[in-house]
Amino acid sequence: MFKIGDFSRLSQVSVKTLRYYDEIGLLKPSEIDRFTGYRYYSVDQLPRLNRILALKDLGLTLAQIAQLLNGDLPAAEIRGMLKLRQAEIEQNIEEEQARLARVEARLRQIEMEGNMPDYEIVIKPVEPRLIASVRDIVPTFPDVGRLYGELMTHLGQYKAGGINAAIWHDEGYKDHDIDAEAVVFIQSRVPEGGRVKIRELSGAMAASIVHNGAYNTLSQAYDAIGKWIEANGYRIVAAPREIYLYCPEPVRQDDLSCVTEIQFPVEKL
Repeated sequence: MFKIGDFSRLSQVSVKTLRYYDEIGLLKPSEIDRFTGYRYYSVDQLPRLNRILALKDLGLTLAQIAQLLNGDLPAAEIRGMLKLRQAEIEQNIEEEQARLARVEARLRQIEMEGNMPDYEIVIKPVEPRLIASVRDIVPTFPDVGRLYGELMTHLGQYKAGGINAAIWHDEGYKDHDIDAEAVVFIQSRVPEGGRVKIRELSGAMAASIVHNGAYNTLSQAYDAIGKWIEANGYRIVAAPREIYLYCPEPVRQDDLSCVTEIQFPVEKL
């Protein structure tokens, strides 16, 4: 038998943790001295403690671990619990990869600050254009890409298609649950189908800027055109449009060869 301090050194688990496991019934001491209250543990308890640590390392809660160790869960429920944890880990990895991409983009921006793009911003008339589009709420800006599959499948039946664009319909900036419309400019009207709508995109006087660079650095162009609109006495009157003049397949957010035009319909104050 080992005193709690000795068992702590043997198992490399803190005394505080062992006491907490005792309080919640996860790992009770083999014996408690009724006169001194000292806790004693046996070496036979090490396998259970190691199992607790292994399950905890998977990210399971102590309540879930207790259920597993007590053996009162059917195999199907255990599989479901682990599959849910697997999905959570995969989601976390995806979010961290997206965060890493933003960090890398920010580092590139910092490195370029001494040589930032010299944007030319112009006011120009934009003629009405016939478009095919699919509109949906997408989790993030890059997720608009999945809407083009529906568009291309539908337009392919009629051998129609052209330059891709996107319209962002939210009144203010949002970084998630974005009201997005994927657009393809077409030359002649074709039948609608599924979620694909055919309509005329209205003409406008637009403040226009061309961004030569990766999609994950488009914020530079938005910052520049926003400052220009304010400084030159205009106001925005309709949703911004991104026109994807060039981007090779497969589409990557960090592809420096992309060319994108951003248009903000405006009017003079």
